[in-house]
Amino acid sequence: MHIPDGFCSLPVCIGTAAVSASVLGASVVQTVRSNKVSKVGSAIPAAAAGTVFAAQMLNFPVGAGTSGHFLGALAMASLFGPCRAYLIMLAVLAVQAFAFADGGITALGANLFNMGLIGGFGGYAILRGIMHFLPKGRKSYLTAVGVAAWTSVVLAAIACSIELALSGTIQFSFALPAMTGTHALIGIGEALITCAIVGAVSYSRPDILPDWSGVKESTSHKKPSTLWPVALVGLGISFFLAAVVSPFASASPDGLEKVAEDAGFIEMVKELWTMSPLPDYSVTSISDSALSTGIAGVLGVAIVFAICYAIYKILSAFRIAR
Repeated sequence: MHIPDGFCSLPVCIGTAAVSASVLGASVVQTVRSNKVSKVGSAIPAAAAGTVFAAQMLNFPVGAGTSGHFLGALAMASLFGPCRAYLIMLAVLAVQAFAFADGGITALGANLFNMGLIGGFGGYAILRGIMHFLPKGRKSYLTAVGVAAWTSVVLAAIACSIELALSGTIQFSFALPAMTGTHALIGIGEALITCAIVGAVSYSRPDILPDWSGVKESTSHKKPSTLWPVALVGLGISFFLAAVVSPFASASPDGLEKVAEDAGFIEMVKELWTMSPLPDYSVTSISDSALSTGIAGVLGVAIVFAICYAIYKILSAFRIAR
């Protein structure tokens, strides 16, 4: 669902960037004020960001020559809250845009709006709403997470449809059913992956989950003295997905690309940023495509991890200084 340069008009790009920047400021302030920073540390959300990056490389087929990929905003919000999730999505999207030419530079605000704000904050609101009517516990939480994850993808697709229509790129009457229909299928994969991630955390480190989830920590469960072992496991999984699994991802166009091809506006893509060191998730000096993709993916995970780790360290320092 990464919007490239050329699909959105300048007013839409400026408008979504302004909203995204405002939410970014609020997210930073709220993260500094929250005790969640000290609770989960810097390494775990950074490793989670690496997992989102790696998982987004794994396009899976959804039929009719279309593929989809993990969005991850709701997964991050259900673990760390929507503000921390927003910062993670910003890091992932910025690295993808500047280092991999995946998603437009002028459309970065729109992509963050769709995936970070609509997908993260919107999905989180739905998660909290569903949990209000369900009994507390792991099964209820994972059920609510699955529904919210699916909904977050559909809501992000609707937002993208509105942006394309406002830009004059495509009529809303065509964009809405095309985008929502495709992403309703993609959302099923999103729900399954999200439940797998959150479910694994609920058994390994239930203390990371929000108290209102109702997932209680077992009295026999001993938390490790440091959070680094959990982070290293997550980072290792991310490296494995990026290095070994990503070369076998579906080559079919994703939901937005497929709609653009069918509606005839794929030619509107503009290449405004030509300095990406790893364009299209490849190392240009390596001829073997699988090896090239794997190395590029590993580098991407490492970059995202380093950026998020630095962000959380800085925010933690600000919190201590307060």
